[in-house]
Amino acid sequence: MRHLIASTAIILAAGAATAQDAPFGTEADKDYAAQLWSVMEELDMVGDGMVRSYPYPGVAPHGMMLETFYTEATVGGHTGDLIVKRNFGPEGVSEGEVLADPDTHLAAITVMFRREEGFDADNQDWFWVKYLPDGSLDRNPAGMELAGRVAKGADQGCIACHSGSENYLFTNASIGQ
Repeated sequence: MRHLIASTAIILAAGAATAQDAPFGTEADKDYAAQLWSVMEELDMVGDGMVRSYPYPGVAPHGMMLETFYTEATVGGHTGDLIVKRNFGPEGVSEGEVLADPDTHLAAITVMFRREEGFDADNQDWFWVKYLPDGSLDRNPAGMELAGRVAKGADQGCIACHSGSENYLFTNASIGQ
């Protein structure tokens, strides 16, 4: 009996997920990210003819120059808060360079969308996604697509960084606090 209990404990320990193994980038996450991209295209937040704003200085990991938009969107019948941040680079890029040729300097589009209650109650139900300019999903160094509960429970990543700010949002007033 002791052998059976010890073996079961070893199997459970071996199968336990670590924070770095937290599920994101699943097929469901990728499908939802595709739906969200389509909605953002309809709102002119991404793609040809997207709304532009005056870029402002940013910090890693988002980009050296940024554009940020706050609105609401409806995805799959659910309406939630939508934050779209356009990330421009490379390091040293100026606002003038971004204004003159934004498409050349657009490196990524990072998005937070507040999903339905219960999606991720630990993190105010935010869905996180990082797109490349063409709408495909960016990947982390391990090759995982960045959509869903990105890096939930990890020491670094979307949720770890944003959980340090009220409502998971950074504003000019909250940067550096």
